[in-house]
Amino acid sequence: MLKQKLLNIDLDFMRFKNWALLLSAALIVISLASLATQGLRFGLDFTGGTLVELSYPQAADLEAVRHQLASAGYEQFIVQNYGAATDVLIRLNQGFSPEVGEQVRSLLAAGDAGVELRRAEFVGAQVGEELRDQGGLGMLIALIGVMIYIAFRFQFKFAVGSVLALAHDVILLLGFFSIFQIDFDLTVLAALLAVIGYSLNDTIVVYDRIRENFRMSRSGTPQELINLSINQTLMRTTITSFTTLLVLFALLFLGGDMIHHFAQALIVGVVVGTFSSIYIAGSLLLTLKISREDLALPIKEGEVEEEGRP
Repeated sequence: MLKQKLLNIDLDFMRFKNWALLLSAALIVISLASLATQGLRFGLDFTGGTLVELSYPQAADLEAVRHQLASAGYEQFIVQNYGAATDVLIRLNQGFSPEVGEQVRSLLAAGDAGVELRRAEFVGAQVGEELRDQGGLGMLIALIGVMIYIAFRFQFKFAVGSVLALAHDVILLLGFFSIFQIDFDLTVLAALLAVIGYSLNDTIVVYDRIRENFRMSRSGTPQELINLSINQTLMRTTITSFTTLLVLFALLFLGGDMIHHFAQALIVGVVVGTFSSIYIAGSLLLTLKISREDLALPIKEGEVEEEGRP
């Protein structure tokens, strides 16, 4: 019955594993080349700049403020309320000078004469640099911990496959932000760490089913068993990704400027993570030549197998 099911797999994912690996390899090369040549466009959290605090007579329209700043030629800035709705905090990606605060106030006062300058000062990037280093170290420690856990929980080849799949997702996400020169700030770093957790969860679900099928079945090649496992978890993977993307697109279009890049990073990460869970994780196991012997249960102490005995 199992053999018949194996021979009638709904979707033969592993048939295209070489094309999937080739596509991923090409995207990784492009991403690494972009990171090496133009790098990431770090946001104000990492670069520092000038901080300007303004007070409005009435609740400020933050979108109008952003539009005025963009029209005046400011490229990187953060606009947000602090305290009351009439207080606006603006961070600009430029060196500090005594005239900057008054220039910004005069620009915005054209639309509202009651705008007052509270203070203008330089803010350094030391906090951002520390968090960037700590985030990178945390990501490295997480990958090592994942590899150790999966090596004990599953098998060493599963650990290698899962870590390579996670590295694939991280590199492609960083490459996306590098190629399109989208601001990389602390919200994107948080999204990157969230993508690692999301992708790992998906991969472990698929790997758990692969291990179960390898141990239960007496027929079928490794490719057929991996195909069967992916098909059995496909509904769960696609529904989870679809519902997550619905929320993320709502945040992207309705969440405002502060979490725009966060939602953008998560959308790319979910799409890439879903692809790697379906294609890359299983393809890597075949590349590593996974077999039933790798997943055989150890014989318990005192258990003796006698040839010819039922």
